Amino acid sequence: MKTLLHMQGLTKQYGKEKAVDSLTFSLLKNTSTALIGPNGAGKTTTLSMLAGLLKQTSGTIVFDGEVTEDIRKVIGFLPQYPKFYSWLTALEFTEMAAKLSGVDPKIAKQEAVKTLEFVGLADVKNKKTGTFSGGMKQRLGLAQAIVHKPALLLLDEPVSALDPIGRREIMNLLKELQETTTILYSTHILNDAEEMTDQLVFLRKGKLVEQGSMQQVREKYANPMYKIYFISTEEAAKFVEISPWPARQENSIAFIHLEEEKPVMNEVLRVLADSHLSLLKVERATASLEEIFLQVVNKGE
Repeated sequence: MKTLLHMQGLTKQYGKEKAVDSLTFSLLKNTSTALIGPNGAGKTTTLSMLAGLLKQTSGTIVFDGEVTEDIRKVIGFLPQYPKFYSWLTALEFTEMAAKLSGVDPKIAKQEAVKTLEFVGLADVKNKKTGTFSGGMKQRLGLAQAIVHKPALLLLDEPVSALDPIGRREIMNLLKELQETTTILYSTHILNDAEEMTDQLVFLRKGKLVEQGSMQQVREKYANPMYKIYFISTEEAAKFVEISPWPARQENSIAFIHLEEEKPVMNEVLRVLADSHLSLLKVERATASLEEIFLQVVNKGE
């Protein structure tokens, strides 16, 4: 698969503070990459440099094999808080965006109509944007970002402000777009990334701290364990005391973390049977997405 974009040592410095510090990674064509990190990690700054809104302090951007400082003609950008002209209709706004993005004025309206239909706004294309709900505005923001058929789509927290239904609808649209467009989007919610991503790039304080597919990250930070649910906190505490393996307790649940796949379940069940403690169930579990997020972004602290 061909590389569409490669950034090498991308850095943005304000005084002595580095908002982005020597960032290096690549985007393959027709894939999606999620920039993951807490607030202040450098996600928006990275997207803004790629979008041409900020100039990098140092580092290079190679787009489709050529070093460039300006790729605005071939990208679509949706900021976290898109602004609209409330007196324009959705069609007027999208047509204007098409023309500003280099679409031939003769076909700009036609392209705007097709794009609004794709994002589900065909029925309200002649309504003023000032009357739109948050979900409708996010769809319109997506429309202006893709009306010129960009090779690369940059999205800053595209679904963070939406309700569950709105999130699902936007993520489904992005999955369709991925068939013909390369997507780089930021989020601090791993569940969003699980919906649609080929590559995860974790940032912390402007630096890349982890990178890989969802499966690779899950396997690396799985932290497999047994969770033993007792009928009371007292029973759980008794088990922690007698356990032949290191165990910890949270309320009425005891945890045994596996080391090299040991102990096996049969050994745990045998100890539980001999203990005569009252329990509800035993299960093998791995770290949740939220726990993985915390593990990765807190590395080195």
